[in-house]
Parts: sequence; C-alpha cells; structure tokens
Amino acid sequence: MTKIMNYINNEWVEPKVSEYTEVINPATGEVIAKTPLCGKDEVDAATKAASEAFPAWRQTPVQDRIQYLFKLRDLLKTNHDEIGRIITRECGKTLGEAKAEMVRAIENVEVACGMPMMMKGEIAEDIAPGIDEIMLRQPLGVCATIAPFNFPGMITFWYLPYALATGNTYIVKPSEKVSMTMQFIFELIEQVGFPKGVVNMVHGAKDAVDSILDHPDIRAITFVGSTNVAKYIYRRAAENGKRVQAQGGAKNPVIIMPDADMEMTTQIVADSAFGCAGQRCLAVSLAVTVAEARNSFTELICDAASSRTVGFGLDEGIQMGPVISQTSKENIEQLIGLGTKEGATALVDGRGTTVKNYEGGTFVRPTVLANVQPDSEIWKTEVFGPVLSMMHVQTIEDAIKLANSHIYGNQASLFTSSGAAARKFRYEVEAGNVGINIGVAAPMAFFPFSGWKDSFFGDMHGQGMDAVEFFTQKKVVVERWPKEWSRKF
Repeated sequence: MTKIMNYINNEWVEPKVSEYTEVINPATGEVIAKTPLCGKDEVDAATKAASEAFPAWRQTPVQDRIQYLFKLRDLLKTNHDEIGRIITRECGKTLGEAKAEMVRAIENVEVACGMPMMMKGEIAEDIAPGIDEIMLRQPLGVCATIAPFNFPGMITFWYLPYALATGNTYIVKPSEKVSMTMQFIFELIEQVGFPKGVVNMVHGAKDAVDSILDHPDIRAITFVGSTNVAKYIYRRAAENGKRVQAQGGAKNPVIIMPDADMEMTTQIVADSAFGCAGQRCLAVSLAVTVAEARNSFTELICDAASSRTVGFGLDEGIQMGPVISQTSKENIEQLIGLGTKEGATALVDGRGTTVKNYEGGTFVRPTVLANVQPDSEIWKTEVFGPVLSMMHVQTIEDAIKLANSHIYGNQASLFTSSGAAARKFRYEVEAGNVGINIGVAAPMAFFPFSGWKDSFFGDMHGQGMDAVEFFTQKKVVVERWPKEWSRKF
C-alpha cells in the first residue's frame, strides 16, 4: 500500500494526523492507499515555506526559472506510462485515457516554458514631453490549487507551471480520493531540484481547503469541481481578498443536424459521453436531435452504447472503466431511475452492472435516455457518469434556445455539414468551449480553458495567457527624466 505524505520545504513530511480516508481502486474495490486528512497546521507549514521562498524565487530571472520546467517536462515524458498506470489504478479511467491526460499536462509545461515572451510588459515613450509610461507584470506571491479527482494528473498543470514561471511559489492540495498520482509527480518534482519551498503539497479534505481559503498569505486559488463547491470556494476566498478561478459543473449539449455525417457523429458523441465513464467536465450529456436526425442517430448511439467494452482500464481492449466510488455509482443509478419516473425512456440501461473478475468494482454501463422532459431532475442535474440524455426539436433555433436555457455553460457542440449553421451556432450559443463536429472541445494549452454561467466563477481561466494574467499583477510606472537633470551626471 502506497504511503501518502506531504511535501513541504523540499522534504517529505509524515502527517501527524489521526484521520485518513481510503484510496480505492474503483475497478477492484481494493484499498491501495490512505490519504491523511491534514488541516491548518500543515497548511500553515507549507505556506510559511512558500512565503519564505518567494523573495528569492521572484528575483530569479525568468529564463532561469523556466529551466526547472524544462527538466520537469522531460521527467514527465520519461515517466508518462507509469503515471498513466497510477491514474488508472486510483481513478478508474482506461490506460489510454490516463496517458492522454498526461499529454495535456506536459503541453501546459511546454507552453509555460515560453514565459520570457508571455510575461513581457509594455512601454509607451513620450506620452507627454519627456515622460514615459511602463506596464510591468509582477508575481502575486504564494498561490494554491485545490484539485479534483477526475483528472488527478492534468488539472494541476493548468496552473502550476504558469504560476512558477511567472515567479510565484505554490501549494497543491490533491483530491483526497486520488492522492497517489500527485505523490508520484512530486517525486519527480523533487528530482527537478526546485529551491526550497517553491513547490509544496498538502493532503486533506475540507479542513485543508478551508485553511487554504482563509490563510492571509495565500494570494490566489484555483479550483475545479462541482458548482456548489465552486461557489463556496469563490465566495469564501474572495471575501478573504484572494484572486479565484473556480471551475464548476456542466450539462454539455450536443446538437445533431440532419445533414451531419451520422456514422462519424455517433462515434465522436459516444466517445465524449462515455469516455472517462462520463466523469469529465466536457463530457456530452445531452443530445438534441433536429428534425429527421432523430431516428438514425438514436439507433446508432444505442448500438454504440450497448457495445462498449467495460472493465479494468489496464486490461486489453477496455473502452470504459468504472466510476470513482460506490457512492457515485449509487447516485448515478438513482438519477437514471428518477429520469424514467419523470417520463424518460431507458433505451440502453447501464444500472446493475457487474464485470467478471471485478465484482468489487463500481461499474455503470453506458446509458441512453430518450424523451427526457424539460425541467426534469435528469435534465437539470450534472450526472457525472456515462449517461446520455436525449431530446428532440424541429429547428436549430429551438435547439440553441434549449441549450441556452440551462444554468451551465461549459461546452456546447454542433454536428453539421452546413457552414451557415455552424456560424449561427458558435455566434449564438452560450458556452465557453464550443465544438463544431468535435465532441470534446478541450482547448490546447495555449488557449484558455473557458466556461460560462454556473460553470465558472472568476475572470481569468486556466492555461495560456489567461493563466499569465491570473498569476501576475500589473504595475504601471509613469516616469520623467528631464534633460537638464541628466546633464548633471
């Protein structure tokens, strides 16, 4: 069993706590680690180390700071497969999905290595006779990430490399459900040889989170999770004067036009809805068919759902793993049942799933619900599982109106062969990430990971220049050097 420890001031610190929570392989039911439930004392120690490290790290030239990131990038690439196996064991996704997650993490490190160009300031000479104006970007200080369970390797890297490259010091609080991945990554961080206190890790649950939110020396916080928790994080951190990025939940619609390539559309939508067992914030969860697209798409998506191979993600040929926990499985199955009670028809029902040789696993097979009713619980709620709800309308205008009526605005996708329909959709749809013939519109690392409405709380998003803006503060200098002064020296 993996022993989970904190990493503070470049030392592995055994937590002095009495409470632990189990890390369970969701495919087997095996307890593979125990996460210590740390609190204020450990957060204080990590913040103290990061605060003391900040002045020297800030003064380190940016071209020197990014050398550490180059080394980290190489170590992540060398250990790519091993990290993927750890993610699969504790998170449940397939090995291919886990390795793809780490490709995105590495891409963010690579983008942050361009920080000498990205954080340049601006200068305007002679805004008035003999007066120049300069805008500088300077780091904030100590920053922190509160990470989710569903992408235990990737999401921290939406933020950490940008924060470090811009001169901040950092604290990572991984999800207590999946602490092994970040523990291994911090073993690589230790090999990188960052100066003492620049990068720290503290494990825990709500007590650790609240300590991060309340600590006066932590200047900025990033979070990804459910909307209810995102609102809590945003409100409490903002009340304490911190910058906040809080990514919330989603109910991502996909609109299927009659002129779409149905074979391609079905494959992409199935991968989006059922990939990672539906446990990702960009998963398609609502399919809206327009006019005659209904019959052909319904038949094809049901075939795709019922034929998907479910099992332990390290086994050959597995297309979908388990959901994260027994509690999650029960919640998903209850929502499916409630959906049918509210008028939906379960064309493919994934409840009651067991997998041979993995009877202790928390599996839910792909599920397709037709005739989902507006304002039903399954329509309003983020299921966070492999469940695709279906609704039908007659026009693209009705489809966009339906998509925009939801409280969430994380992603929306359209499948069509019409350029006019595509332009109308991307212009009118109320979502931060938009896909045209794309099922998972995940932005590349040099674009921001967007989100609107109740899917995001804050201003600047993760990745790219948004991350640079978030982790720096602007200082504007207006200066005069009269010629008669300069002649004295």
